[in-house]
Amino acid sequence: MDKPVTVIWPITKYVAGELQQLKDEVVTEFPLTIKLDREEFATIVCTPTDLEDMVIGFLASEGIIRSLSELHCLSIDDSRGIAEVELVNKQSTAKDWVNKRFIGSCCGKSRQFYYHNDARTAKTIPVGSAMVTAEQCLELMRQLQQASPEFQSTGGVHNAALCDNEGMLTTRTDIGRHNALDKIYGYCIRKHIPLKGKIITFSGRVSSEVLLKIAKIGAGIILSKSAPTQLALQLADELGITVVGFIRGQSFNIYTHPERIHG
Repeated sequence: MDKPVTVIWPITKYVAGELQQLKDEVVTEFPLTIKLDREEFATIVCTPTDLEDMVIGFLASEGIIRSLSELHCLSIDDSRGIAEVELVNKQSTAKDWVNKRFIGSCCGKSRQFYYHNDARTAKTIPVGSAMVTAEQCLELMRQLQQASPEFQSTGGVHNAALCDNEGMLTTRTDIGRHNALDKIYGYCIRKHIPLKGKIITFSGRVSSEVLLKIAKIGAGIILSKSAPTQLALQLADELGITVVGFIRGQSFNIYTHPERIHG
């Protein structure tokens, strides 16, 4: 049985000078422990949807695998919160470079930054890899905001979408913004989707860890309704990624590589 994504919770709400007893819909958190070749590798706190995509995307992002052919088997027991992964090559050097850790659903220090695997797996994106119009940027953000009933009912999740010039190809939702991107990455690997010319539309802040994940996925443009950080922009400039932020209403800011956006 699938784990619930949201639950109903009794609340006391203050409105216009009065306290009211009501019920509210809130998102759930689900800890998933990844065991790699029978050894505990990481525990990820996530939304319990698209778990196979998330595990595959996470392993690819960490440099453990590059393709499905490197996975001998993957099984998920959501009743125990365990993902069992066996690699074809059990002596993976990349595995030795990653420390076992707990990855929470919050931002910032829950992620470890710039390990060997980040340098190994982040891709430099060619300039001609994606081009969009300004109106397409606005439309893709509108589509993203309409695509998540969980966000509309709770306000407690992040959304990411894989897009091209024609529109959204798929969307993923999670309480952790990095998890939502891992789910997109895993989907691309599972479905053998070429990333050239693809765009990521994103609901959260573009931090350095988010930017590195975009580089690992191989998308040339990230569209966000929120703000970037200075380190993320430095990395984007170096890696050839176009960062568009504060997409709200009829306006946005282009922070890096504006040559990909035209009127």
